Amino acid sequence: MVYKTDDMSKIIHLDCPDRYCELYGLESYNPLVAVVELDKAENAVNATVNFDFYAVFLKHIKCGVMQYGMTTYDYDEGTIVSIGPGQVVSCQAYEGKRPRCTALLFDKELVRGTALGRKMSRYSFFSYQSNEALHMSDQEKQTIMDCMEKIRVEAEEDVDLHSRDIILMNIELLLEYCLRFYDRQFTTREVANRGVLEQFEANLADYMQSEELHRNGLPTVKYFADRACLSPNYFGDLVKKLTGRTAQDIILGHIIELGKQMILGTDMTVNEISDALGFQYSQHFSRFFKKRTGQTPTEYRQSSVNK
Repeated sequence: MVYKTDDMSKIIHLDCPDRYCELYGLESYNPLVAVVELDKAENAVNATVNFDFYAVFLKHIKCGVMQYGMTTYDYDEGTIVSIGPGQVVSCQAYEGKRPRCTALLFDKELVRGTALGRKMSRYSFFSYQSNEALHMSDQEKQTIMDCMEKIRVEAEEDVDLHSRDIILMNIELLLEYCLRFYDRQFTTREVANRGVLEQFEANLADYMQSEELHRNGLPTVKYFADRACLSPNYFGDLVKKLTGRTAQDIILGHIIELGKQMILGTDMTVNEISDALGFQYSQHFSRFFKKRTGQTPTEYRQSSVNK
C-alpha cells in the first residue's frame, strides 16, 4: 500500500464516488454508487476532503482518525460515520496499519427525483459530527453489512431495467436501519443524554433572562447545540427522542411563556414587549403570538382583565 501524505490544509474536492475510488486506488464499476473495502485500496491518503456525495463508513477496526465539525474522533470498531454532500472531512490513517472499513458511496444524482431523494432530509445523521458516530452491536453490524453486500452485487453486475430500483431500495433499507439503531443508541445512553437536556434547559433559561435576547434576538437550535458541543441535527434528534418535542418548539414555547408573563404582569406596550423578546417588528411578534395562542397580545391582555 502506498501512503500519500498530502498537505492537510489543502482541500481535495471529490464530486462523485468515482473520484474517491480513483484517489484511493479502488476499482469502480458504477459511476453513481460503490461499496468498497478500504483494505483493498492501493493508496492510504492523509488528506482533507470536501465530499459532494453521500458516504456511509462502517469501521471494522481502529485504523485512523477522522475530523469534521469541530471534533477529532478515533472511532471504534463496529461504528458508522455518515457524511453528506458539502461536508469537509480530514482523514489520517495510522502509518503502516491497513484500514479495515467498508464504505457505501452514492451520488446525489442517483437519488435525485426519486422517492428516496425526497426522503433524504429524514436521515439527519448525514449532518452529524464525527464524535456522534453510531455504535452497533455485532448483530446490527451484520444487518448493515447484508445491505451493503446486496448493493455491491447490484452495482458490480451488468445493468438491467431493475438495477437502479434494487440499489435504491437497499440504500433506503440501510438508512432506515441506521435510524432504528440511532434511536436505540439515544435510549441506551439516556442517562448521559439527560445531562444534555438539563444543560439545554438551563442555557435556555439563562438566555431568556439575559440581555442577549434583546440584543441578539431569538436563539437558534444551533446556539444551544454549540454549547453542548453537538451538531444541530444530532442535538435536535436527541431532544426530540427525550421529550417528544423539537428543540425549536421548546425554544418558542419559552418565548410564548415569557411573552404571556410580560403581557399580564407588566404595563409594557406590545411594541416594548416585542422589542424585549428580540423581535425586529412588533407585527412579527403579534402574528407569532396569535399563531401559538389563538389571540393577539392585546386580545390576550383584555381577556385576562375581563375574567
